[in-house]
Amino acid sequence: MPDNPKLIPQTDKPKTASKKVGRRKQKGVLTSNTHLPPDDRIFVNCEGANKNFMTDTHSKETRSYNMSRIKGKNTKPELVVRRFLFANGFRYRLHAKNLPGKPDIVLPKYKTVIFVNGCFWHGHQNCKYFVPPKTRTEWWLQKITNTQNRDRQAQTELQSLGWRVITIWECELKPKKVEERLNGLLSYLLSMK
Repeated sequence: MPDNPKLIPQTDKPKTASKKVGRRKQKGVLTSNTHLPPDDRIFVNCEGANKNFMTDTHSKETRSYNMSRIKGKNTKPELVVRRFLFANGFRYRLHAKNLPGKPDIVLPKYKTVIFVNGCFWHGHQNCKYFVPPKTRTEWWLQKITNTQNRDRQAQTELQSLGWRVITIWECELKPKKVEERLNGLLSYLLSMK
């Protein structure tokens, strides 16, 4: 360890390890640098740092890797809705690039689009799954606000083109609520025939 107690060790070379996930192996990144030789450590001086700002515990490469693993399409909640619709005889298109906002599910016969939104990423108000991060809070809130603005703009444009817009939230597809929500969706779609 360094002589100065105000220096904190960090690494810029993340170690990788394999861990089993289901039947496949997924490459993960270790964040601990305790097993690295002293030459591979970087020491950052935290003297005079803003006390409200907490340093990210991951290196830039590790954070980039973690963020790249977050899906934008074919998420579990989206697959739940798609399987339900298909099992009930509905046929649809996916992620139509020619429509504003690239809706997750497009039902052309019913002139309806469905967005399946993650509660965190789209800022679902009064939802226990939307908790702003403790670090870089302003940046995250701005990012989520921008996403909400894009969602509203896409919805307005779709409605002006004559499309019905349905938003299904991730929390509505949790085990206790999923049956009620999907049956409500089915009733709505069947009422439009």
